[in-house]
Amino acid sequence: MNAPKRVICTAMRTLLVYKIFSILLTFYLMIVYILFIHYRDVIHLALPARFPHDPLSFSALSGPFMRLLLVNGNRTQSVTDAVLAEARLAASADTELTALSAAFGADIVFSHAENTIAGHAVLDCLARHHAGYDAVVLAISFDSALAGARELLPIPVLGITESALLTACQLGRRIGVVTVGQVSTGLYREVFEKSGVMARIAAIGTVDLASAGEYLSPQEFDARVVAEANRLVAHDRVDVVVACGAALAGVARRARDAVGVPLVDGVGAAVRQAEALVQGGYRPRQRPPGPRSTMTGISPELAALFARP
Repeated sequence: MNAPKRVICTAMRTLLVYKIFSILLTFYLMIVYILFIHYRDVIHLALPARFPHDPLSFSALSGPFMRLLLVNGNRTQSVTDAVLAEARLAASADTELTALSAAFGADIVFSHAENTIAGHAVLDCLARHHAGYDAVVLAISFDSALAGARELLPIPVLGITESALLTACQLGRRIGVVTVGQVSTGLYREVFEKSGVMARIAAIGTVDLASAGEYLSPQEFDARVVAEANRLVAHDRVDVVVACGAALAGVARRARDAVGVPLVDGVGAAVRQAEALVQGGYRPRQRPPGPRSTMTGISPELAALFARP
């Protein structure tokens, strides 16, 4: 075989080898990708943190940037739906949101006794569903079981009322708060005190209810909330107003131009704070070592959460 033919044959063999290698590499990458997509939730749980600022990070490859779980401690699905709708408006486009209602307890929580049951329902729901999520938002006015959930879960847990108050602290010195229902005033005050910002609250106004059904019509209720917020601005000279109540989700957006100072509601504040905590890689401290009580009479999932090291 003369030299030109040998060169041509060598080139053809090299090209053939390259094509075969390319086909095998493509096939291999397809298999890896399929396995990655199939097992990504398992990988997600195994990772201690993610780095969203890195374009090649796990979160950039795995689909949703982060997963947030919203738990409503009462059983009214329309409230849960309203919370989820507002959370979607507040969240980043690549944040995946899930909203769940309590499996037992009150339809709407107004009293201390009802709130105690709601706390159990929240913890039970979290024990069953928190795996695979990056943070939790408690979408109930009284931040039911917030301290307990933070103690038990390895991910950030935020309450909508506490989040709204902390946001308000960054917007003004004198905070006004609008609550719903005279019967719940004591519960709200306890939430404010636990948040650590009671000294910043200059005035509390209450919009009373004729019935629970009235609370479930937020668009009709907005005008009364706005009127009370403006009264606090004029009478108590507050710098910012917090509207409390999960069913009022979105009132700050809907009535933004109707109040003379910033108006804050908890759902948007909590979702944005949750995203910031996850982006920053922040996680709660580990449970301190010590004896663990044996829990009986509760769901196996909740008992397992209590037994977690």
